[in-house]
This record gives sequence, C-alpha cells and structure tokens, in this order.
Amino acid sequence: MRRVVTQEILDSPDCPPAEVDKSLRDLSRINRWFGGVATTRKLIERVATTTGKKQFSLLEVAAGHGEVPMVAARQLARQGITLDITLLDRAHSHLLPDNRSVVADALSLPFPDNSFDLVSSSLFVHHLEPAEVAQFVNEAMRVSRVAVLINDLIRHPLHLALVYAGWPLMRSHLSRVDGVASVRRAYTAQEMQNMLANNERHEISLSRHYPFRMGMLVWKLTQV
Repeated sequence: MRRVVTQEILDSPDCPPAEVDKSLRDLSRINRWFGGVATTRKLIERVATTTGKKQFSLLEVAAGHGEVPMVAARQLARQGITLDITLLDRAHSHLLPDNRSVVADALSLPFPDNSFDLVSSSLFVHHLEPAEVAQFVNEAMRVSRVAVLINDLIRHPLHLALVYAGWPLMRSHLSRVDGVASVRRAYTAQEMQNMLANNERHEISLSRHYPFRMGMLVWKLTQV
C-alpha cells in the first residue's frame, strides 16, 4: 500500500472550534479503545524496567486533549510508576484549560537541553514528511534526558478497511475523513526504522501493538 499524503482537516487553522473539540473527543475514545493508551503505557513500562526508575517527567508533543499520557499515568500509578506531565500543542484550541500546557511548534521545542526525562508523541509523526521526522526526533532528543517515545499508526490495507468499518463510532464527520487520511499517510514500521537508523547518537527499539500501532523507543546513549 503506497503512502499518500492528504491534508487532515484537524490541522487546518480554519477548522471550527466545535468540530475540533468533537473530533478530539473521538480521538480520545479511539486511543482508549484501540491501543493508543496501551502502547504509550507499555513503552513507559519498558523504560521503567530498563532504567530502574519509577518517576519520570514527560513532555507530550502534539498532545491535543492529552488523554493518552493522562490515562496511561493513572494505569501506571497502580505499578508505582508516576509521571509529571506537560502537554504541548501548536494550537491553543486543542488543549484543555485545566492541564499544564504550552503552545509551541514540535519542530522547535521552547525548552533547554535535557528538560524532561521523556518526550512522547501519539498520532503525530505520520503528519510529518521524512526530513521532518528526523528533525522532530533530533529536537525531542535534545530536550529529553532518557528517551523519546513514538506511538503511531502502521499503514496497511486491512487497517484502512477497519477505519471505514469504524465510521459509525465517530461522532464527527471530520474524524471519519481524517481517520482515512491518517492511515494513508502513516509509515510502516520498517520505513520508520530506516529513517532513524543512521544516527549514531541514539539507539532504537521498535515494537508492534494491537491493532496496527507501532511503538518506538529512541534511547539517548548518553543519559543525564
């Protein structure tokens, strides 16, 4: 299945605020039901096991409502793992007012080096072209002390069919259209690995999660 880049409506600054909110609530449900939260939780569990640490500061990039790290944090708390979460999104309208949040560009993070233990993203990297993926990972690695977590879709014909089948679950027409566009422009696990494999400053581990999710840990070789 060939990668096809189509602009997603939610990315448009002209998208009505009511539709933005409705679509982000759709995404919250999809992340809870279909592997988004579970993938991030498992990545953090792996970091905790590898490092022996139980407490992490985490920057969630392109966070939207922030449900992925927030729900993952509640689940991880049962294992004694705690997260201190900061949310970042380029659109103020995507963020909820009660969360600690920053409006900024993911490709130019407004933080000093080594500001957070972890920098995480969910359903963001497929919005970027290959050169931008490398730019984002380099910028996220600069800001992180331990690792960068990438949680994203895997492009596959069966995944696209499942998205069409799931249209009745979506309350927003925007979510239906953008869901198809997201799968079409997503990367395969091998494509992601190839894009990031030539950087000697980090080490990559990649895992696949149900259904059609990839989890990538980009480890900082010299941890602070």
